[in-house]
Amino acid sequence: MSHMMDKSTENPSKKNGMIAKLTSFRRATWKNTSLGGKKFKLHAPAKNSDSAASPQPPSPSLNAGSASTSPKSNQEKEDDESDVSPHKSRPLTRSNTDPTTSPFDNTVKRVRESFYFRRKKDEDKATSIEEKDPNNTVKREFSFRRKGHEDRRSSMEVKPTFEEYLEMQAFCEATQQLIDREKHLFWETVEAEANKEAVEKVAADHKALEEHVWQILQKSLSLSTEEEVSALTSAVKAINLEEEQDQLWRQNSQTPPTWRPSEWKKRHDEVLQKLVNGRMDNPSSPIGDQVNQSSIEADIHSMGRQLKEDLQWVVEVVKNCYPPEMDICNFYARQYHQNFSARLKKIVGSVDDKDCSFLLRWVKEFYPGILEKPELASNINTEALGKLLPDELLKPLEEQYLSKQQKDLMIYIGRVLDEAKKEWDQGKEPTRDDGCYVSPVAYDVIQLINGIVTSAHITVRDPHKAQEITSNLTDFMQRYQTFHEDVIKQNKPHSKAFIKANLSCVEQFRDFLVEHDLFPEDVRENCLQVLTEMKQSAHTYLLTPVHKILKPHYQKLGTSDWLKKNTFEKLLNSTEDQLQELQGSSQSSYQELIGQLQQEVTVEYVQRLLKGKVKLKNTKKQEEAYETVKENAERLHELFARMGSEQDWLKEILTKIAEVLRLQDIPAIQMQIVSLGSAYPDLSEEHVSALLKLKTNLSQADMNTITSTVLDTLKESYTGGETRRFFSNVVMMSPSFPTCITSCSG
Repeated sequence: MSHMMDKSTENPSKKNGMIAKLTSFRRATWKNTSLGGKKFKLHAPAKNSDSAASPQPPSPSLNAGSASTSPKSNQEKEDDESDVSPHKSRPLTRSNTDPTTSPFDNTVKRVRESFYFRRKKDEDKATSIEEKDPNNTVKREFSFRRKGHEDRRSSMEVKPTFEEYLEMQAFCEATQQLIDREKHLFWETVEAEANKEAVEKVAADHKALEEHVWQILQKSLSLSTEEEVSALTSAVKAINLEEEQDQLWRQNSQTPPTWRPSEWKKRHDEVLQKLVNGRMDNPSSPIGDQVNQSSIEADIHSMGRQLKEDLQWVVEVVKNCYPPEMDICNFYARQYHQNFSARLKKIVGSVDDKDCSFLLRWVKEFYPGILEKPELASNINTEALGKLLPDELLKPLEEQYLSKQQKDLMIYIGRVLDEAKKEWDQGKEPTRDDGCYVSPVAYDVIQLINGIVTSAHITVRDPHKAQEITSNLTDFMQRYQTFHEDVIKQNKPHSKAFIKANLSCVEQFRDFLVEHDLFPEDVRENCLQVLTEMKQSAHTYLLTPVHKILKPHYQKLGTSDWLKKNTFEKLLNSTEDQLQELQGSSQSSYQELIGQLQQEVTVEYVQRLLKGKVKLKNTKKQEEAYETVKENAERLHELFARMGSEQDWLKEILTKIAEVLRLQDIPAIQMQIVSLGSAYPDLSEEHVSALLKLKTNLSQADMNTITSTVLDTLKESYTGGETRRFFSNVVMMSPSFPTCITSCSG
C-alpha cells in the first residue's frame, strides 16, 4: 500500500526531493564548492581597501534557504505566493534622482527584505506543508531533514538535471555537475574516446551553460529582480569553479577536452568591459539636463552621470554578488576611468573656450568629487586610477582656460567702472546708505575677482596659476585713478560726494588686496600704490577748502593775540564746523580723513609758533606760553577724538614743545629736546634753533651749546627703524634747506 502510494505520488516526490537536494547544493559556500577542497584565488585585490582588509558579511543571496538556494516547482511557487504574497519577486529599480542622495536605498532594502522573507518561508515550511500535502510525502521529507533521520528517502537522492539547473539559473550547481561528469569521463575511466557521445554531450552542455552565464553578466548593471541578483551570484561562483578546474588541468599531464582551458575569468573581464563601453556609448540622460548645453557639454555630462550612477550601483548591489578577492568595485572603476579618459582625449583638441572650461572642471573638480563620495571612496582605490588626462593635454587646456578667464574678468570689471562714469556724466549724486555716500564699484569688482579667481583655483588646482588671472588688474586700477582725478579736476557740485564714495571704495580695495592671496606680488604692490595716491589726492581735494576757511585763525597763532584764549577758541569752533562738513564717507574712511586734518592743523600750529612772532623775554612769559600750548593741545585733541580721530600722538608733540618753553635749566632743556628728537627723527637743526629763539633770555652761547649737544646725542642714539614723520612737514622760512638731525631717516 505504501508502495502504491509512493508510486501514485511519484512526480511530486521527485520534485520535492529535487528541491531538497537543490537546497542542500545551494547552501554550499565558496570553500565547499572548490575542487579537491582547495581554495583557488584568481588574483589579489588591487588595494588594501576596507572590503579586502576586513571579513565581509556573507551575501544575502548565499544564505541557506535563500531564493538562490531554494528553487521550487510550479506548485511550490504558487504556495509561496499565497503564503508571502506581499514579498513575491519585486523589480529592482534605479532612482531617477541624483545618486548623491542614495538613490538605491529602496532597491537594496527590497533585496534584503526579499532574502529575509525567503529564509523565513523555508523555516516555516515544516509546519505549513502538512496541510498542503494530503499524502504526507513532503511532510516526511521535511521531518527527516529537520530531525536528521538516518534513513535517507529516495526523494532526497534525486538531483535536478542539468537543464533544470539552467532553467532555475542555478549556474554554480550546473557547473559543478558538468565538472563531475568531466572528471568521470577523463579521470575516472580508461578511455574517454570510448564515451565519445558522452563527451560531446558535456561539450554541448558546457557551451549552453557558458551562454547563460554571459547573459546574466551582461545584465549586471541593470538587474531588475531579486532572482537576477541571485543568478549573478551563482554565475560568479560558476566562473570561479571553472577557473579552479582549468588550474587542475594545467597540473595534469592528460590531454584536456576541447573546452579546456575555458578561461571564463578572462572572458568575464571582456564581457564586463564591453558592457561598460556600451553604457558609455549610450548613456542615459534626462532631456532637461541638455538645455543650453553644447554637444560636447551634453556628452560629457551624460557620460559623467552614467559613470556616477553605475559605480554606485556596483557598490550597492553588484559588490554583494562577488567574493572580496575578486575586487569587483575597483575592476569596474578602472573600466569606467579608462573609457571616460579615452573619450575625453578625443575631445581635447576641438573644444572652444566654453567647452574648455566645462571639460577642465569635469577633469579637475567634478570627477574627483564623484570618487570622493564616502560610499565610493571606501570601496575604490582612487589614487590607483590616476589622472583622467595626462599633463601634456592638460597644460594647453589650462592655458586656454586661464586666458579666457583673464579676458572675461577685465571685461566685467571694466563694465562696472563704465557704469560709474556714466552716472557721473549724467550728474547723478551717489546714493547714501546710513548717511554715507556709497559706490558699487569696489563691491562689484571684488565679487568678480574673488569669484573668478577662486573658481579657477578649484579648476586648475594651482593657486599660482589662478593668480595670473589678475595680472592686468593694475591697468584697471590706473583707469579708476584717472576717473577719480577727472572728478576732482572738474570740481562739479557732486564731485565731493563722488570722492567721498571713492574713499570708501579705496579702503575696500586696499583691505581686499592685503587680506586675500589672489594676486601676484608685483600686482598687489602696484595696486596698493595706486590706491595710496588716490587716497592722498582725495584728502587734498576735501581738506584744501577747510584750510582756506581756517587760514585767518592760523595767522593769529604764535602772535601776542594767540596768548589770549578767545583766539584759539575761534579756531576750534571753525574746525568743528568743517569736521561736520567732511562727513559722508564710511566710518573708517572718515577717521582717516579727519586724522589727516588733525595732523595738518597741528603742523600749521607748530609752523606758526616757530616763526617767532612772539618773544618770550622772561620766565613769566615762557610759563604763560607753556600753559597756552598745553591747553591748546588738550582742546585740539579732545575735539578730534570726539569726532572719531585716533591720532593721539599729535598731542604729545605740542606737550613736549610746551615743556621746552617752561624749562630754564640748560641740561633739562637738552634732555627734553633729545626726547622730542628721538620720537621724531625728522626734527632738524633749524627746528631746534627756532624753538630756542622763542626763549629770548637764552644767550647765543647757550643756544649753540644746547643745539650741538642735542645733535651729537641724537646721532649717537639713533638706531634706525620705522618712525613717524612730522617735522619734515613743518616748513621753516630759511634760506638754507632744513637739515634733519638724523638725515631725515625713517
